[in-house]
Amino acid sequence: QVQFVESGGGLVQPGVSLTLSCAASGFIFKDTDMAWYRVAPGKQRELVAACFGDCTRMFDYSRSVDGGFFISKDIAKKTLYLKMTSVNSEDTAVYYCNSGGHVYASWGPGAQVTVSS
Repeated sequence: QVQFVESGGGLVQPGVSLTLSCAASGFIFKDTDMAWYRVAPGKQRELVAACFGDCTRMFDYSRSVDGGFFISKDIAKKTLYLKMTSVNSEDTAVYYCNSGGHVYASWGPGAQVTVSS
């Protein structure tokens, strides 16, 4: 079955960089458009970064993270990454990965990122 396991979150100070990972299984990872989503306290789920196919040429980022977040895919490891740079308090959220198109019903546990000084 489809599974996602996110990791790499934590409590970080404003301005630092961190990278989230998502191990995916149960579907053809290399051909699937993928995305990172986040749920901030009191807010709805937001798509923050997406990539298409092998994730080497086509990307889409929300305005709130464009220029600061970078999505990538390691096909051999079936792992999706999100590099977050210069984080701020507005990036505090639980981050999830899933398909960038029709999302799978099963979601992973998410990676909690808390940005605080």
